[in-house]
Amino acid sequence: MHALGTHLLVELRDCNPEILKDLSKVKDALVSAAKEAMATIIDVSFHEFNPFGISGMVVIAESHLSIHTWPEYGYAAVDIFTCGDIIKPEVAAHYLIAQFESKNPSIVEMKRGILSCSNEKLPHKVCDAELQMVS
Repeated sequence: MHALGTHLLVELRDCNPEILKDLSKVKDALVSAAKEAMATIIDVSFHEFNPFGISGMVVIAESHLSIHTWPEYGYAAVDIFTCGDIIKPEVAAHYLIAQFESKNPSIVEMKRGILSCSNEKLPHKVCDAELQMVS
């Protein structure tokens, strides 16, 4: 069964709380994870909450990486959604596990955009001719 994309739900438990509350470290880790996975970065947006916690998104041409941190619990929730065959989301996930020093990580993989039951591989972008046929 082929899908348009792969979505990793990454649970990072028992992380270093000092890293999770440092905006520059969190941002650098997500940007670097995208680069490690060979993604094309389009935009980066992060927000630091008071008294602590960070949410951020790295938009990539192939989809996105996002994070929400709870330093007080040593926890971060990460989503890595990629389309196509070039990007390897598991590379980004393992990079982030190491960067946040997670002692108890888990990764759940979901296939997104399963449009048919055929064994035909689905391109993640539709060509102009096919788009005109749909409209």
